[in-house]
Amino acid sequence: MRKEDKSALISELAASISEYSHFYVTDTAGLNAEMTSNLRRVCFNEGVKLLVVKNTLFKKALEQSEGNYEELYNTLKGTSAIFFSNTGNLPARLIKDFRKGKDKPQLKSAYVQECVYVGEDQLDVLRTIKSKEELIGDIVALLQSPAKNVVSALQSGGGTIHGLLKTLGERNN
Repeated sequence: MRKEDKSALISELAASISEYSHFYVTDTAGLNAEMTSNLRRVCFNEGVKLLVVKNTLFKKALEQSEGNYEELYNTLKGTSAIFFSNTGNLPARLIKDFRKGKDKPQLKSAYVQECVYVGEDQLDVLRTIKSKEELIGDIVALLQSPAKNVVSALQSGGGTIHGLLKTLGERNN
C-alpha cells in the first residue's frame, strides 16, 4: 500500500472515531466469508459501521484523534474489526446475539461513554450499559410517576367523595 493511501485511510479512520462516540475492537479471525457477510448485514441494518483494519493504521488514527486511547493500544494485535456506533450498548448486543453457537467475534476492547473496557469478560457489562435514550426514558418515567399518583388519588378520591355525598343526599330524602 502506498504512503498516500495509508494517509487517506488513517484520515478516514480518524474521521470515523470523531463521528461515532463509541467503538469496539473485536477479533473476527476464523469467521468464514458467509458469516462475515451476515455480520456486516446485521451491523448495517442496526446502524453500526463495521471496518476490518490494520492495527498499526488504527493506532495512528487513534493518536491523531482527540481523547486518551492509550489503554487500547495493547489490544491491537491479530485480526481486528472495529464496530463504530453512536449507541454504547448496541455493538455488545449485536456481538452477543451473533455469537449464539459460535465463539467469534471476540471482544478485545471498547471505548464507550469515554471509558475504556478491555477483555472479553467486559461484554456482559457493556451489554447492560443504558443508552442515552434509555436513560432519558427512565428519567421521564420517574418524573411522571408522582404526578400519576396524585392524579390517580384525586380521581379515586373524587369518586369516593361523590359517592359519599350522593349516599348522604339519598338518606336525607
